Amino acid sequence: MPIFQSATFEYDGEASYHGVRYVRLNNTPNHLVLHKKLAAIENAEAAVVTASGMAAITTALLTVLKTGDHLLIQDCLYGGTHDFITNDLPSLGVDHDFIEADDPGTWRKKLRTNTKAIYVETISNPLMQVGELKSVVEFARASGLVSMIDNTFASPINFRPAEIGFDLSLHSCTKYLNGHSDIGAGACIGRTDLIEKVLHKLNHLGGSLDPHACFLLHRGVKTLALRVGRQNDSALKIAQFLEGLPSVEAVNYPGLESNSSHGRARSFLDGFGGMISFEPRGGVEKAERFMKRISIPIVAPSLGGVETLVTRPATTSHSGMAAEDRRRLGISDGLVRVSVGIEATEELIDDFDSALS
Repeated sequence: MPIFQSATFEYDGEASYHGVRYVRLNNTPNHLVLHKKLAAIENAEAAVVTASGMAAITTALLTVLKTGDHLLIQDCLYGGTHDFITNDLPSLGVDHDFIEADDPGTWRKKLRTNTKAIYVETISNPLMQVGELKSVVEFARASGLVSMIDNTFASPINFRPAEIGFDLSLHSCTKYLNGHSDIGAGACIGRTDLIEKVLHKLNHLGGSLDPHACFLLHRGVKTLALRVGRQNDSALKIAQFLEGLPSVEAVNYPGLESNSSHGRARSFLDGFGGMISFEPRGGVEKAERFMKRISIPIVAPSLGGVETLVTRPATTSHSGMAAEDRRRLGISDGLVRVSVGIEATEELIDDFDSALS
């Protein structure tokens, strides 16, 4: 697919504002081919790409929620989403309650007459929890809610939300879908009627992806299955290795049989993903020492690329969260999050072993 590096296209009799060909309206040839591809790989009806994952998340939420509405949202999730829900939506008159995604019996008591949506993550950031995903869909349908899920950590290779009935699937395409750490992008994937509403909202908010970034994302998707398959295999071996180290207090990875989410992960996912988090014995001091000693991984935020990245969520992805909120959810200051890349697994394990010794 060539790059159509043009902001403006000739008028051809389009009847509506959203039909006019213009780069901000997300309908250049590069946008359209990407929309079809992303919908196809999740077996969904439609898709739209955005300028970032947060543009996808905020636009989708602002599409289904208005002043006076109420949202049910998973308690442990990406820090940027948490900040938007707790700091920005209240100023727009939208209320929320947090739920435990693995405890459906507690959801109904938080349901209100003005509740409009329920929002979860396939694999939670940064504790790698997998909730009762099918129950989320069933609860949403029974209660007349829009079911929304952030599928970034799993990617469409490991989970396709539309297949079990989710209304909207959200992605930071910066991560696995692109896979090369060289663009920022997002996507909303799901029902045609909802995606059209998201697109119209996005056209007004202006969080549009430029054609060159569309081209790079289209390129990245071509190797998605190969990359994620390798990352699934490598992450499981690394998690198993870390679990056996006396210098590691706890490992969070749904592929481990000891993990509380393992049964649900086996039920819903085709693979356990490339994301691990762990607690070194010795807290922050040991975590910082590990990150200074590690050789192959890069100490950096973000995830999902071909290179292995390590970070402390307390200083990056969840730094906007109040310290007491992090502690309440189990996100300690010493927690290390690992995004496993495609390097040789044995070399990564040797490197982790040396850095933790």
